[in-house]
Amino acid sequence: MQITTRLAQLTDIPQLNELIAQSVRGLSTDYYTPNQIESAIKYIFGVDTQLVIDGTYYIAEIDGAMVGCGGWSKRNTLYGGDQHKEMEDPLLDPKTDAARIRAFFVHPDHARKGVGTHIINLCEAAAHANGFTRFELGATLPGVPLYKAMGYVEIERVDAELPDGEILGIVKMRKYL
Repeated sequence: MQITTRLAQLTDIPQLNELIAQSVRGLSTDYYTPNQIESAIKYIFGVDTQLVIDGTYYIAEIDGAMVGCGGWSKRNTLYGGDQHKEMEDPLLDPKTDAARIRAFFVHPDHARKGVGTHIINLCEAAAHANGFTRFELGATLPGVPLYKAMGYVEIERVDAELPDGEILGIVKMRKYL
């Protein structure tokens, strides 16, 4: 099983949103209620088109099939897809700010097989090549063990209140090179 990666293109967005929904529904059931999962898919989780435009969002494939996605950002947004963004997304300064590790999702059939690790390593290397020496992310509860294994430490828990009243637990995490 060889994992290959490529930059996401705008034409990939519908398939990426399908993958994200499958990932959240398949891997979050031990951490979130069914209502929280569906609400998060509707209001938070989805593709952030700016990552695709910036050329910082990757697709992982095995035998030509999309099995995961994730990216890094030189912009301020910590988490969420297009439907979650309500403000400008200014550029960060690599001398003073942390790059954002963003929007990691793995198809449930390929979880815990190195897909997420593969993409994180790629993103950290790309962000570092762009001058960043620290990284921050907003982890879903099922993602916390992976990020801890990759050297991220918890900073704080954020309870994101969704428009329908559901609360989604997210953990803000950081890593220094």
